[in-house]
Amino acid sequence: MSQTLESLSNGAQVGAVLPLLTAVVQKPAWSAKYKKVVAVVAALVASVFAVAADGGWDQFQHGQLTAATLLGVLAASQTSYDLVWKPSKLAPMIEALTTRKTAQQAE
Repeated sequence: MSQTLESLSNGAQVGAVLPLLTAVVQKPAWSAKYKKVVAVVAALVASVFAVAADGGWDQFQHGQLTAATLLGVLAASQTSYDLVWKPSKLAPMIEALTTRKTAQQAE
């Protein structure tokens, strides 16, 4: 398999589960725009770790492979959220469970 395809595949694998991890941080009351910004930043951070895990820190010298991993993570995370995690209500449920309730909300 070519290195570019391997980078895309690694990025897609990371991106497929990323929405569940992002849901731990996000809050249901946040605007859709703010949630999207958090999701994109999380994809950037996750792609850095995916590149480093795949080929070590020296892997960043290969711009095309780094970009392929980044695009794979971003595309897979957004697609899996829209097609799997949001319709299944799992990501929104995780958001609700990890949100602290204020004293007024608890009553």
